[in-house]
Amino acid sequence: MRILVIAIFLVILFSGNAQPKKKVIIDADTANEVDDLFAITRALLEPSWEILALNATQWQASQWAVENSMEASYRLNLVLLGHLQKQNIKNCRGSIYRMFDWGDKAQHSEAAYEIIKQAHKMKDGEKLPVITLGALTNVASAVLIDPAIKPKIAVYWLGSSYNFEKQKPKHIDFNSVMDIQAVDVLTTSDVEMHIIPNNVAAKMKVKRADAVQQLAGKHPVADFLLRHWEQHIDASQYERTLWDLALIGAIIHPEKVTEVKVSGFENPNVWMYKEIDAGFIWDDLVNRFN
Repeated sequence: MRILVIAIFLVILFSGNAQPKKKVIIDADTANEVDDLFAITRALLEPSWEILALNATQWQASQWAVENSMEASYRLNLVLLGHLQKQNIKNCRGSIYRMFDWGDKAQHSEAAYEIIKQAHKMKDGEKLPVITLGALTNVASAVLIDPAIKPKIAVYWLGSSYNFEKQKPKHIDFNSVMDIQAVDVLTTSDVEMHIIPNNVAAKMKVKRADAVQQLAGKHPVADFLLRHWEQHIDASQYERTLWDLALIGAIIHPEKVTEVKVSGFENPNVWMYKEIDAGFIWDDLVNRFN
């Protein structure tokens, strides 16, 4: 009996000290570039996160987009979740096109409504991080469909570029151009936004030889990442910029980045990542497989 009492006490003690996991949604154009896969993998391997949903977004406006870019991303998400045995995570289809230019601009999709549903589940004073690695279509649509979620979410996005000296943004980068309407919806709202601009994420460069040396044979998903690196159709085979991994690393390790509140947007609640420790972020991913 005494042993049983002690065991119950220890369970209660350690249960009480356990930190609640951070609930997040990830929204990605996974089939677009290789960096999405590295970023999503790092997110899925983060023990302090509870990923509520993995959403697929479109990149249909790209000159090299496949016929149904969102569906390609959705199916690649399924493969990645299978490799990591994370099939319990909800995998949602997003919009197949960018937002409309008139009328009801929102693209109504499973992904948009999942963001709305999960945002409303947050406790008072808490915000749901929506980590957006591609076009902002799904999250901006969710805000238009249900404006009541605006104070309930915090958007983390890779997109735009930013001149920190002149305090001026530009929106001619890939993710912005894939849905400039969505960019406008969020940057003219009061939704909390944390942005890593391309001119900062560009520091996240990794050589193929280093990736092979450090990851090959470590885990089936590590080998899958390397195969995708080699098979993806683009010219940068020997060195890649893992843009999206920079954002995931910055969120997981805020002590390794510098983030500042910025102006230049109608939205008064915009922060920008100004400096990142790219070497640490890469090593952190590699260490997940050691």
